[in-house]
Amino acid sequence: MYSPQLLDHFQNPRNAGEVLNPDASVQIENPACGDILKLSIRISDDRIAEIRFLAKGCVPAMACASLLTELLLGRTVEDAHKLRREELVLKIGGLPEASVHASHLALDAWIALQKEFKT
Repeated sequence: MYSPQLLDHFQNPRNAGEVLNPDASVQIENPACGDILKLSIRISDDRIAEIRFLAKGCVPAMACASLLTELLLGRTVEDAHKLRREELVLKIGGLPEASVHASHLALDAWIALQKEFKT
C-alpha cells in the first residue's frame, strides 16, 4: 500500500524536533482528519541551515513532513521557494488517493512558513 520511501521516512524520520531560536515557526492542521504539522526553520547566508518538524497524524503525513525537511535542508531560500507538491509526491514514491492530503499538509505548512520569514 505504501512505498518503501514513505515507510522509510515514517520509520526513520529525518529532522524531527524543533529548531532552537528559529527564524520562523508555524503550526497548521487539517481539520478534516486532525493531522497537525509544526515546522521551524533557521536561515543562514540565504540558505536553509536547519529545518525541523513535529507531526501528529497518519503515517503519510509524518513521512511527507520528514521528506519535506530533507528536500529543503541546505537549499537556498530562492531555490526552496520552487519546491512543488508533485516533487514531494514523486520522491515519496507516490501516495494512495486516500493519503494525498498528507502532501497538501506538508506544502501548506511550507507555504505558511515562507510567509513568516523575510527573504
